Amino acid sequence: MEARICGRVAGVDEVGRGPLAGPVTAAAVVLDPHAIPDGLDDSKKLTARKREAVLDAILGSADVSVAHASVREIEELNILRASHLAMERAVAGLRIRPDHVLIDGTMLPRGLAVRATPVVRGDARSLSIAAASIVAKICRDRIMVDLAQQHPGYGWETNMGYPSKSHRLALENLGVTPHHRRTFKPVHNMLYQEKIISD
Repeated sequence: MEARICGRVAGVDEVGRGPLAGPVTAAAVVLDPHAIPDGLDDSKKLTARKREAVLDAILGSADVSVAHASVREIEELNILRASHLAMERAVAGLRIRPDHVLIDGTMLPRGLAVRATPVVRGDARSLSIAAASIVAKICRDRIMVDLAQQHPGYGWETNMGYPSKSHRLALENLGVTPHHRRTFKPVHNMLYQEKIISD
């Protein structure tokens, strides 16, 4: 995919659209064509240990930028727009502005200041997007592990904020934290039920 485009190409991917808690995280990566990390692949195809090893190689050779959209921004903008905002911030944070950006998915963030192409299943078709998917996933996972220590009981260190059975049960038993996305249906319903009970 990158070979068809001239100049400096950045791959961009995001992680965290589906969780009930935590930020949405995006990464932008410009690989060094002379130092492609061994084992680079779609993050979903790699084990956790392999992802960590590839991450070290990416950080050691590529131009990498990571950015987030907060829970408040997700609630105010909606998750799609917030994920696009995180992507825009990631691209803007690169050391050198790319000539072209490859975005995983079907839609382009409207605030990008460079030429861009959407790539369906991009993490399987573009090495740069695959690298971005690894960086974004590991960075967001680390955030959720840290938040799990501050808010024990929700299992964020393993479910990463996604609506697992244990997470939903913890919501019922422990309530809603400031890191939960209040516009997401399970959390919204929980708050609505609490309001009815208290009224």
